[in-house]
Amino acid sequence: METAARLGDVGPVLDAAEAASPVEAVEAVTRELGRALGALTVSFLVADLSGRALVRLAHVPLLVPGSAVAEGRALQHGERRIAEESATVIPFDGGPMEQTVRTQRVHVLAPGGQDAREPGPEPAWTVLAPVTERGESIGVLELRLPGEPDGDAVAEIAGFAHLLAFVVIANRRHSDLFEWGQRSREFSLSAEIQQKLLPGPRTCEAGAFTLAAWLEPAATIGGDTYDYNLARDVLDVSMTDAMGHGVGAALTASLCVGALRGTRRAGATLLERVTSANGALADHARATGTDDFVTGLVGCLDLHAGLLTLVNAGHVAPYLWRDSAVTMLDLPIDPPLGMFDETAYRTSELVLEPGDRLVLVTDGMLERNADTVDIPAAIGATRSLHPREAVRALADSVLEATGHSLSDDATVLCLDWHGRHDRERSSVSGADQVRASRPFA
Repeated sequence: METAARLGDVGPVLDAAEAASPVEAVEAVTRELGRALGALTVSFLVADLSGRALVRLAHVPLLVPGSAVAEGRALQHGERRIAEESATVIPFDGGPMEQTVRTQRVHVLAPGGQDAREPGPEPAWTVLAPVTERGESIGVLELRLPGEPDGDAVAEIAGFAHLLAFVVIANRRHSDLFEWGQRSREFSLSAEIQQKLLPGPRTCEAGAFTLAAWLEPAATIGGDTYDYNLARDVLDVSMTDAMGHGVGAALTASLCVGALRGTRRAGATLLERVTSANGALADHARATGTDDFVTGLVGCLDLHAGLLTLVNAGHVAPYLWRDSAVTMLDLPIDPPLGMFDETAYRTSELVLEPGDRLVLVTDGMLERNADTVDIPAAIGATRSLHPREAVRALADSVLEATGHSLSDDATVLCLDWHGRHDRERSSVSGADQVRASRPFA
């Protein structure tokens, strides 16, 4: 396909994003791309919070004042609307959309190919490009072109999709539009609190490691959280599980996460952070007359030496994949945070080796009605997957075992250690394609 104009300077693209309101920025930017490549249509599909679908966002002006549905356009299958905003869920089915996310590569489909969700009045080539930042899958950019794109056009589309990731990240801070689009299921008050305790991105790729986490909530939120933070030479991680369910557990989790983050940001050591969180939770329990406590794993990883230091506060021990075998780490177990005010917490150390995979879970992954799941075997079976897909697959195994009826939150954090902190990550359009999961057979 020959195009009259290429993207070239990104200045006009960024100008278009800044000139538009936050809710229209993505549409303005994709319009610039469509104009440059002569596209018939351009769409952005955001990743659904379930991790099992994409969501096509669209602006549907109301033609009938006060109507929830535009005249002559009934709701489509999988579509929901709020005012003039439309969100249509496209479940993963192993097809090109899911393959694009899984492999983090651009897919080009000939007219009449596998993906016919957007048939047009004329035959068109479809290009699907991952919208990704540091391994975090934000969505997919979909273009319909009148002719087959050449290699240069495909490379430009891939680069533009990466730029679009930053536009989404910047503008979602100012609007609920993307958050609303991603929520294909309703959130309770406790789920709302819990969601805001989690770090924004679920995935982080760096030269020395790849990290991804997943939280599968129970119907009554169980108080699980995970957190991570990357400093210049240290990666901090935590996984916590507040006692109880519902709003009470979410509020206890808030206090714990706030204490850990606040002391970390003040430069406290690992033991100082854990001790501070323990004191804050114990003080709160005394003041409220409750016996709330939180189990947790809190650790820091020296990225030069590969030295992982962990504190286990009454939590499930981590699993380690090394040399084709999965073992549970033998860590000293101290009381949960908030149980005893004067607890003296202990640290354990582990030197990671390139190729290691560390997996942290909460007890929801081991609940009674999920006892048919062999977690070590499941970790081994998902070893070839990128952590982004591995954590979802592990959570899926528990969901299937429980008949999709969790009695407690199930949370997984997966850390792949590659070594060599001084090595730059090999990235193409926001993802390390060497680390990406293989295509479906």
